[in-house]
Amino acid sequence: MTRNERFSVDGDVIVITGSSQGIGKTTAETLAADGAKVVVSSRSQEKVNAVAQEINDSGVPGEAIAVECDVRDRDAVEALMDATVEEFGRIDTLVNNAGASFMESFDDISENGWKTIVDINLHGTFHCAQAAGERMQEQGDGGKIINFASIAGTRGSPYMSHYGAAKAAVVNFTTTLSVEYAPHDIRVNCIAPGLVATPGVESQMGIAADSVDRDSVDRQIGVPEEMADIVQFLGSDASSYIVGETIVTKGVPDIGEGRDV
Repeated sequence: MTRNERFSVDGDVIVITGSSQGIGKTTAETLAADGAKVVVSSRSQEKVNAVAQEINDSGVPGEAIAVECDVRDRDAVEALMDATVEEFGRIDTLVNNAGASFMESFDDISENGWKTIVDINLHGTFHCAQAAGERMQEQGDGGKIINFASIAGTRGSPYMSHYGAAKAAVVNFTTTLSVEYAPHDIRVNCIAPGLVATPGVESQMGIAADSVDRDSVDRQIGVPEEMADIVQFLGSDASSYIVGETIVTKGVPDIGEGRDV
């Protein structure tokens, strides 16, 4: 295997939750361009159908199928994994990207609001990791699980206590699961992005990906393509020595203003 081939995911079967837009969609496009067979999934069949159609019509060496799935629903998660195995015969990598949040002061977060965010970000990760992990163990030749946390789970996150708590749990879950799954040759790692210019960020903050400046090192926001590159690295043989780690991605802090996004 050449050095470049170690970074390839060509031929791998990769399930990506929350892939109707943003980081998930870009990741699906990136991996399919390298030859992966990607399963795009979200709560909207119509939206993931469009993503899969776009990938399949683009002429890339990989291919895509679309499966509707609410990661909070264990039956739906099991159906997602079954559909993947039925179509492609196996699961090589799971990308636990599905997530959600809203900003609110702690005193004003309702019990339902708290549970909704924890259910999607934490319980959804649990459901998918357990269901995919079971099938990887049945295959007998290992696999990769890549969880998405957030920088909000690594430090105090005012007005996002529900989201920060769930993502902090994902970080710990990654470390623990990596130990339990190591004997099965399943590598578990995590990505904790800082601010990324996704459609959601653009709608809330007015920051578009095409406005992000990459001419200097001192930067404060990422773009989905940069997250997709990290996913590809963790899903490839090039990251074979990385297990149970959380890669935190963020720019250089602005010391002058005391900011660190």
